[in-house]
Amino acid sequence: MQRKIILRNGKAIGDGEPVYIIAEIGINHNGELETAKKLIDEAVRAGCDAVKFQKRTPEICVPKDQWDKERDTPWGKMKYIDYKKRIEFEEKEYSEIDKYCSEKGIDWFASCWDMPSVDFIEQFNPVLYKMASASLTDLDLLRKVQSTGKPLILSTGMSTAQEINDAVAALGQDNLLIAHSTSAYPCAPEELNLRMISSLRNQYATIPIGYSGHETGLSTTEAATVLGASFIERHFTLDRAMWGTDHAASVEPEGFRRLVRNIREIQIALGDGVKKVYDSELEPRRRLRG
Repeated sequence: MQRKIILRNGKAIGDGEPVYIIAEIGINHNGELETAKKLIDEAVRAGCDAVKFQKRTPEICVPKDQWDKERDTPWGKMKYIDYKKRIEFEEKEYSEIDKYCSEKGIDWFASCWDMPSVDFIEQFNPVLYKMASASLTDLDLLRKVQSTGKPLILSTGMSTAQEINDAVAALGQDNLLIAHSTSAYPCAPEELNLRMISSLRNQYATIPIGYSGHETGLSTTEAATVLGASFIERHFTLDRAMWGTDHAASVEPEGFRRLVRNIREIQIALGDGVKKVYDSELEPRRRLRG
């Protein structure tokens, strides 16, 4: 059976297709639209297929006992709930992002952390959705996203094999993609467990399997391509020294350009596994074998 998902714009993710490369902007825009646009520009320059954001309703996602805790921010000391609201994009910003990405020819979508956020993002008709690893056991939220009819990437960090099985059983395997991930920021190489990509491919024969990485280097993400990842996601930042929680485990623009270039080269180099004698070998063959 076919291990492939066709997006509404005609792009395909799956076996035999170019690796679908996602630059996870997340909240690395720090609530600034111009920063988001710069990140989109750099993702386009790198050759990424998509950028991804995160959407939350702070009043739902932030525990009430954390609301009034004060936090030092670039905008001064403020309550945690106010900080979370400060960095959250709303309709004005996402309308501009939707328009900007369309002009630049790059896909965009989001991870939605609560029910109202799904309804909010759906108005922009994204090509797909991704569920954060933290949401893998929230079956009601998973079904809410599934009800949009869009393809859904299920991220599997901090999850047991049984929890992954339960989520897949609840959703069914149609229109589903699975991302192997380890939810440590940054993640040590010994905890990346890249062979899980092969394990998931063997377990789910019709589901495209990808990789969402939180390590600091590039080589291990590139290795995921060799193991059969159909899509790759890495956090993206203009500068790893910027203020914010995700920047340290993110890739800067120069690194992302190198990552995309290497993934494309690796995928070409993998070939089809059928032994052949190339035209470039004919003269050495004649000369050396007589």
